[in-house]
Amino acid sequence: MAVPAERAYYRFVVLFFNCLLTFGSYFCFDIPSVLQDQFQGNLTCVNGSHPNGTHGDGCVEGLGMTPEQYNLLYAIYAWTNALVVIIAGFLIDKLGNRFGLFLFSSLTVVGSSIFALGSHFKGSPYLLPLMLTGRLLFGSGNGSLTIVQNRITAFWFKGKELALAFGLTLSFSRLGSVLNFFLTRRFEDQFGIQWTLWGGTILCVMGLLSAITVSILDKLGMKQLGLDGTIQEESKKVRVQDVRRLPLRYWLLVLTIMFFYNGIFPFVADASKFIQDKYEGYDQQTASYIAGAVYDSSLVLSAAVGILIDYIGLRGVLAFLCAVLTLPVFALLAFTFVPPLVSTLWLGVTYSFAAASMWPSIPLVVPQATLGTAMGLATSVQMIGIGLSNLIVGRILGTKSSEAKIPLWRWQQMMIFMLANTIACIIASVTLNIVDKKQGGTLNKMTKRRPQPEEDSREESDRTPILNEEDDRRSIN
Repeated sequence: MAVPAERAYYRFVVLFFNCLLTFGSYFCFDIPSVLQDQFQGNLTCVNGSHPNGTHGDGCVEGLGMTPEQYNLLYAIYAWTNALVVIIAGFLIDKLGNRFGLFLFSSLTVVGSSIFALGSHFKGSPYLLPLMLTGRLLFGSGNGSLTIVQNRITAFWFKGKELALAFGLTLSFSRLGSVLNFFLTRRFEDQFGIQWTLWGGTILCVMGLLSAITVSILDKLGMKQLGLDGTIQEESKKVRVQDVRRLPLRYWLLVLTIMFFYNGIFPFVADASKFIQDKYEGYDQQTASYIAGAVYDSSLVLSAAVGILIDYIGLRGVLAFLCAVLTLPVFALLAFTFVPPLVSTLWLGVTYSFAAASMWPSIPLVVPQATLGTAMGLATSVQMIGIGLSNLIVGRILGTKSSEAKIPLWRWQQMMIFMLANTIACIIASVTLNIVDKKQGGTLNKMTKRRPQPEEDSREESDRTPILNEEDDRRSIN
């Protein structure tokens, strides 16, 4: 009789709590995007305040950041991820999922706490250093936590409903982002920016509790399957040198991911203000809703897209199509006055397909034992790109306080920069498909299928490290 861990319901219970890991941290991540006016608002306003937070002269009272300082909050998050996730991925492979779950979920709590604390030092020289420190620690935890999350998902769903599981994980994360865009502005109106940021911290605490639950389920499940000791032994064999043996397809996949995300996160970070500055008749709340439509689409579509990709495969082809179909989005935003909701919904659809096709492809081209390292490197390269993009966008938009509208020519330059990244993504994805076809077309095959004997042996071999003595002998010969 099958043990509980072998039954389908068990892996979906693991998946449920695994999805909750990053719900709160994704909510926290984009709070500055919703409250960009408050972060960049004046320290004081002369006239009385209106109920919507603006003042008689159009002044918005806030923390007094410049656009460059505001974008630095996102850049430092990305760069911290870029540095930490490489080490984090290796440590997860060596020390296991439970170690990573507790450490990195704790860092999100500490980081979001310091970020919220910094807002209490409005007008002082301590505000920016504290908030940057908070984002640094938050980034150290959140990016690395996603690696553990993906590693657990890949272990429990490899050869099964892999894209569906990744899609559901993304949906729960994006639910946090969506709720942030719908609720944060109203909450800030009632309680102020400080309590809003502390509310985000409370959600991160919920993620820590979910991490403890996932740890228990993962440990019990692996013991029931008799794999706990085996995986621990294999993890001890993982070495830093394994990175040299990661295949070319992996690196092309990483570049495809980086260039695509360079056009998503930096755009969303500034989308609310962009909509208010370019289009007539949009207040801050409405602009936040429209900017959040990118995540709304992802929330609704990710699970269904995951099921579709499990059955049709074509991950490499879909990565290429997503990049091609994203080009019109930034073209519309740069050169037309088509309602922005059209572009954000459109971008959300391509983002859903991209995320469900690109990230689940990584476990298909690297072994399970080194998946954490591979995910860490992928996240690192992604975050380096996003961090540089945030800095470039901040420089394009200007270094002066944004009390007035940012000139439209600056916004247009930003969208052209997004277009350039999307074109680079197209080039990377074309190369990826060419190389993948020459090496067996793994990325464009279905994941969910009946396991055959040779596939069982392949999955067993996937649990071994990339680099071992036998591999060394083959490479020498």
